[in-house]
Order: sequence, then structure tokens, then C-alpha cells
Amino acid sequence: MAQQYIARRLFDGERYFENLGFSVEKGVITEFDISVDNTALLLTGTVMPGYIDVQVNGGGGVLFNATPTVDAIKTIAQTHARFGTTSLLPTLVTDDYDTMHCATEAVVEALEQKVNGVVGVHFEGPHLSVTKKGVHCAEHIRTISDKELALFMRKNIGKCVVTLAPENISADIIKELVQADVTVCLGHSNADYDTTLLALDAGAKGFTHLFNAMSPMTSREPGMVGAALYDEHSWCGLIVDGLHVHPLSAQVALKAKPKGKIMLVTDAMPPVGLEDDVSFEFFGQVIVRRGNQLNALTGELAGCVLDMHTAVTNSVEKLQVSIEEANRMASLYPAEFLGLSSTKGRLVKGANADFVVINDRQQLQQTVISGQNVFQSRV
Repeated sequence: MAQQYIARRLFDGERYFENLGFSVEKGVITEFDISVDNTALLLTGTVMPGYIDVQVNGGGGVLFNATPTVDAIKTIAQTHARFGTTSLLPTLVTDDYDTMHCATEAVVEALEQKVNGVVGVHFEGPHLSVTKKGVHCAEHIRTISDKELALFMRKNIGKCVVTLAPENISADIIKELVQADVTVCLGHSNADYDTTLLALDAGAKGFTHLFNAMSPMTSREPGMVGAALYDEHSWCGLIVDGLHVHPLSAQVALKAKPKGKIMLVTDAMPPVGLEDDVSFEFFGQVIVRRGNQLNALTGELAGCVLDMHTAVTNSVEKLQVSIEEANRMASLYPAEFLGLSSTKGRLVKGANADFVVINDRQQLQQTVISGQNVFQSRV
């Protein structure tokens, strides 16, 4: 049976509607701009498309690498739903093959159980550059094997994103992955411009956390950053926490790339959703939280205490983009990157009923996934 809603104000991804009625059945918007009866649920505030995060390492005290299970995925997804994330890719950073296999099985189980929000998996490594490893564990960085190729190409893991360094993985392998419907991102790489261009020509589709852990753009060598900014067809993930990327650098990227090619990501770690400045262990290293910053004891940034709604509001406040464009950076553009824009990233007839409700102060009030209310603010 369909559930009717009436939204005081709704942004469908392109334009606003006032006092709009719509119905949802089996998680999908079945009718749009309709007259509703007295059973309709009232949505106060502004309804907007829900957020899609393609890089989520953890949350709610859980690190996916440390606990590669379906229960961990549920905790991570439930935590990020409190901050407006309606779709996500649990992300496994560089690790051994056994952990990769366990994580894959956990994602398969999560998809079979229809865990709210889970649409696939992101393998950030292990085929990276040691020079640009950041806090990734060097002992697990390696060339790609046949069994890892087979893992990435599995057809029952939803959307599969693989971040790799193109100086260590040939263009032929990238092409093979792309032909198997794997989305290849470039990152944690010291590749020069020419090598990066070969990877793009082979079908690489995006760049993982633009500017961070990649060869910089300089006067005589554009590097991976230069290639990312110059290429018109690829997407770039951007961490807008005020720590990983200077706001001016982020604004330069927004001006350089065609509209729709910069998407917000969190690179979230276990402390997201926790109030205390707690430390946690990451491959034998202690990661220390101080406010909204995570650092290894050796000084490197170690992921983020960032959620998608904060990334949206930071984009408005620090990058001077409109709330509508910030929402698209968090919803429509990642949906297009993943090939999901027919059902996600917009609120139209036939789309998934994945949305957030924000108030006049741009505070998150409610998160709905597939028509199910999964978070309601008490404020």
C-alpha cells in the first residue's frame, strides 16, 4: 500500500515545489505532484535528495578493516544515516587478501539482507604507491593478483569502486577492470601526467580525494592533480572538512572542472557519530582525535571525522556554493559517477524515496531511505 507525503517545500534536484504531494510504494516514488488525503505524512522544512557517500571507512566506533562483517556494515550505515547519508560504499583500505575476501562476503550479505543504504563496496588499495601511501600499511601494498582481479569483478557485490595507482597497474589491467563494470579511481599515486592520462584513456573514471595523496601540479609537471583538473570527463571526490583541502584550492577545482564532476566524500573513520575525543588503532598505529582532526602519531592525517551533512554545510560556508549545488555535489553527482542517477540523486517519479529534511538553519531534521524513516532529530 502506498504511503502519501506532503512536503511544505521540496527540491527535486533542479527546482523547488511548495506544498507538494507525492506517494511512495515499495521504496519508490510512484506519484509526484498529486492531491493527497488526510493520511498523508507532513514533512516540514525543506525536502532534498539524500546523500551518497562513495568513501566510508567507518563510523559509530567501527572500522570496516578491523571488523569486516555485515554487523559492522549495519553500524556504519546506521551511523551515517543520522547525518543524511542514504546510500554508501563501505570502504576497505589497503589490507591482506583474507580481509578483502571477508569484506566482500560481508557486502554480499548486506546486499542480500537489503541493509539500508548499502549499494556496493570501495576497495581503496592495496595496489597503490608506497610514496603516497599516507597512513595505509606499506607491508600490504602490492601488485595486483589474479584472485584480486576476480574479487573486484564479482557480479554480486553491487557497485564496485577500486582506487589504484596507475604507475603500478598497467593500462591493460585498468581496461580489463572497466570492461568488467568495475569503476576505477586513481589515487594514492605519484604518477606523472602522461601515466595518469593513459589510465584515463583506459577507462579510469575518477580521482580519490582530490589533492590528497597524489602527485601535485607544478610548473613543469602537471602531475595527477593537473590531469584531474584538466580532464573534462572524470569525477573527483573532495573532502570539505577545512583540513584536508584549503577552501581556495577547492574553489579552484570547482572552477576548473565542468559542473557535476566534483562530488563530496567523507573518508569517514570510526569516531564519526561519537562525541568524545577517542583514539583508535589502525594497523598498529594509534590514531588520535583532537576535535575534528585525526592524526597518526607520526603526523599524517588519518581520514576524517566528517559526515555528509557537515560536508554540505561546509561547502556552503567555506566554498560559497549554494545549498542546492552543495546538495547536488552530495547526491546527484555521486549518483551519476556510480551509474545510479536513474533512481538516485533526484526526487522524481520512479526514483528511490531517499531524502533528507532540513530546517531554515540548514540543520538536518530527518533522513528517509526507501520510504523508511531512519532518523528523526529531537531538536
